[in-house]
Amino acid sequence: MLAVRALLVDFDGTACLQDVSEMLLDTFGEPGWERFDEAVDRGEMGLREAGAHQVAMLRGSREEMLVFALPRAQLAPSFPTFVAWAEEKDLPLVLASDGFAFYIRPILEEAGLGHLEVVTNELVFEGPAPSQLHPNGHPVCTGCGTCKMLAAQRLRERHGAVAFVGDGQSDRYGALYSDIVFAKDALVAICELDGVPFRRWETFDDVREGLETIHPLAGPVGGERCPGWRSP
Repeated sequence: MLAVRALLVDFDGTACLQDVSEMLLDTFGEPGWERFDEAVDRGEMGLREAGAHQVAMLRGSREEMLVFALPRAQLAPSFPTFVAWAEEKDLPLVLASDGFAFYIRPILEEAGLGHLEVVTNELVFEGPAPSQLHPNGHPVCTGCGTCKMLAAQRLRERHGAVAFVGDGQSDRYGALYSDIVFAKDALVAICELDGVPFRRWETFDDVREGLETIHPLAGPVGGERCPGWRSP
């Protein structure tokens, strides 16, 4: 029997090879959007605040951006088979994203994976620029748009031990509150800094093989209060 009982997977750069939000900012955003990511990296603002600034810089309709993004966004080739494996093992798999998000469901549906649960933000296309809502944010903390800490904790409450798979800054708090972490790219250095045990991965075949052999689990290292906590 697998030690892990549920899976929490980032979307941009993880389940999807590209960071679709960044692709859209490059094409439809105003120049200089990168400075808000840099401010997050320096600890000067949270992901929710940075996302609000970046969303306000977009100049394009939902339809225009989907027409651009869908042919260019590619799911990781090993992701659909990983989903099938998880379903065979009765492992719930939830996608969690702190990106613009409106493209996730269409991308999944094109791949026949529209049934997957997605925990993310909501973009509202009204007025001269879209705005972002946070139906999966923390009820008090405003650090992140989508609270991946809560996503991990809720999965654990419902099913048991959680494995997190991610690649970047927005995955820090999901990693801190999961039982085992698979990290690549920027998330590797973040886990090292936070003291989070992790396994490196490149494809979802690596993740599957790790899940089949890991025992015992490290367990979450996050404290009672998320270190990314910000008050309104």
